[in-house]
Amino acid sequence: MTDVQHMKWWGWGLEGVAFHHEDKPGFAPFILEQLALDLHAVTPTGMPAFDKVTVAKSLISAPLQKSLSDIVGAEYVTTDKMERVVHAYGKSLRDLVRIRANQIERTPDVVVYPGNEAEVQKIVDAAVKADAVLIPFGGGSNIGGSLEPLRTEKRVVISLDMGRMNKVLEIDSDAGLALIQAGALGPDLEEQLAAKGWTIGHFPDSFTHSTLGGWIATRSSGMQSDKYGDIADITRGLRLVRPGGTVVIRPIPSASNGPSVREMILGSEGRLGVVTEAWVQVHRIPAKRDVYAYFFPNFETGLKAMQEIAESDAAPTITRVSDNMETRFSLATSKESHGITKFVSGTVLPAIFKSKGWNLEEICLSFIGYEGGERHAKLQKKLVDKIVKKYNGMGVGKGPGILYDQKKFDTPYIRDFLLDRGAAGDVSESAAPWSKLQKLHDGAVDAAHDAFKKIGAQGVIISHLSHSYHSGACLYFTFGFKFGKDALGDYDIVKSAIQQSFIDNGGSISHHHGVGLEHAPWLEDDISASGMSVLQGLFDSVDPKGNFNPGKVIAAPGLDQGNSGGALKKAATTRSAATRAKAPAVASKPAPKRTSGSTAKAKVNAAK
Repeated sequence: MTDVQHMKWWGWGLEGVAFHHEDKPGFAPFILEQLALDLHAVTPTGMPAFDKVTVAKSLISAPLQKSLSDIVGAEYVTTDKMERVVHAYGKSLRDLVRIRANQIERTPDVVVYPGNEAEVQKIVDAAVKADAVLIPFGGGSNIGGSLEPLRTEKRVVISLDMGRMNKVLEIDSDAGLALIQAGALGPDLEEQLAAKGWTIGHFPDSFTHSTLGGWIATRSSGMQSDKYGDIADITRGLRLVRPGGTVVIRPIPSASNGPSVREMILGSEGRLGVVTEAWVQVHRIPAKRDVYAYFFPNFETGLKAMQEIAESDAAPTITRVSDNMETRFSLATSKESHGITKFVSGTVLPAIFKSKGWNLEEICLSFIGYEGGERHAKLQKKLVDKIVKKYNGMGVGKGPGILYDQKKFDTPYIRDFLLDRGAAGDVSESAAPWSKLQKLHDGAVDAAHDAFKKIGAQGVIISHLSHSYHSGACLYFTFGFKFGKDALGDYDIVKSAIQQSFIDNGGSISHHHGVGLEHAPWLEDDISASGMSVLQGLFDSVDPKGNFNPGKVIAAPGLDQGNSGGALKKAATTRSAATRAKAPAVASKPAPKRTSGSTAKAKVNAAK
């Protein structure tokens, strides 16, 4: 079979890698206080048994399977049950709850691993000819429901795993462009680029288990987007395989050639075809890279400082500030003798905070990164330090920033840890103008706590600002609660309350996780009814029979989207006048992910 590796079928990351709290003395008390969950009194469920999982018989016909085998080779076509489950869902809380509860309502019927674009073209043509459904699969890290087949789908579903197409094909050194196959995982493409002195600079939370194609499909954003841009800025050209031919977007710096087809493909989640490769902007590996930690007296002040930094001549790589609750969470996940804890747990720093008139229940932690030549990086820090001082902030050096860099991809493991112990943990993110960010933050926090009361659970929501722009920024929320007998029902209420608060307070429904099935009920609120008509017209004309990942972003014509594990409904009892009276039910998510040999090396020490 293929040497393409995947994440655990039942959780995040590689087998043998997990979050441990025993060496983090503040974690158990934080969870007890915020979720009313005593980690010392609960027995974790552990890894579920795959032999207890029910997988329906594959619907693929012998002729279609032979056709696919003739294209790529029989060893790269499989109906194996484990493979089909791995490709059925992503890694959201909804996905993991369902998969552990044996609620796998529809899996792909076959998984195919193409080795080049010519094979992808033949697979696409064969699938459309057979009126089958084709769902591209990258790393499997999606949390928006972009990978799962519709529950009511009666046609054959083909999962097109791009994992064999993982090479950096060409580098244009003069232009700073690299041609990379869509199935390349973050660590793999960075390793290949670094060997020649380059970096793409795109590092989302899912970096170790997500691909270039997946980033493009969902309009991903990385932790260093302040310098390098979002994937929509980084992607300059691409190739999209469609029935009978390939859309080719050349990597031109800028052009006036009508509505941007490139932009139509970005964020289309496989609805328009299969991205096989892309030209992306790359940069020389910087001579210097430092991440410094700062404290601000409160979140409001931190937001103002980030806004002024964005408006200034400074050009940091990372601008991030956590609210007080996330700051407390960061302290709780630090080891006793390392990280931020050693600064705050002693007597010196708290005494300094007190002398400045700060309330420890309001202080906020910030990380700001600088890259470039020695002189450039020093100048950026000097400009930022001046702004930080203006807003009464205080720097605490590079030590915490180094640890932030080392652990930045580890957070998803905490979700599995909590789920093993009867608690939910998930994320939602939004973007808004600077003038609305505080309202967006407060509205989401209030909505979450109202939802916690509604389900009778104690919960917590934490947030940080990241991805700053001239006009605004992204706020990233993480929420958790101890669920009752109906885990997904409780989750629907909390998640929908947070999503509705984004709309009510001037934010977007998503910043970098895409739409999929999860966020689709709010799409019309975000882009207007006329905008939905334009989008529907695009999908209808390009894919009239709904062969390409139907139901994602917006429902495919004539197809019942269905739902999985309890539809995500809008739980808010009051809606603004601009929103619809009733929103369509939304299904759920996708499953496991793969990671190549070099990926296995990357960050395997996560969550230790």
